[in-house]
Amino acid sequence: MFDTQSEEMVMEQAAATGVGEEMVVKQDFEVVGEVRRFVRLVSGQWGMDDFVPCLVASELVTNALRHASEEDGDVTLRLGRTEDDALWIEVQDGTCELPHVHEPDMVSEVGRGLLIVEQLSRCWGVRPLANSAGKIVFAVLDRP
Repeated sequence: MFDTQSEEMVMEQAAATGVGEEMVVKQDFEVVGEVRRFVRLVSGQWGMDDFVPCLVASELVTNALRHASEEDGDVTLRLGRTEDDALWIEVQDGTCELPHVHEPDMVSEVGRGLLIVEQLSRCWGVRPLANSAGKIVFAVLDRP
């Protein structure tokens, strides 16, 4: 998770570079396929392979949809590039509940998403929003 000085620098670089593309995701798990199509489109425009970005984005969006309620509003996916040309993925939702990596359970069908994100990302983390307005979960992916 976000805990080293180099990860802080990446976060600052991404914020300075700005987020390039955005998609509002309705509260419906069926829309995750649309999320992957959106990520494929943007990755292709930026000349990047799309497999890992699609997987990480769909895991982050699925997590947000699973834990946010209708009252929390829609989920927003943003994609951008850092100064060193890594891919910045962030998902914003209206719940203040912070995500965490679970120990793998061999029986459960859920609970592995952030473990996958952690393994495939340079770094990932959470930024709570002011006034209990929710949070942003982000991941930074290096170009292969």
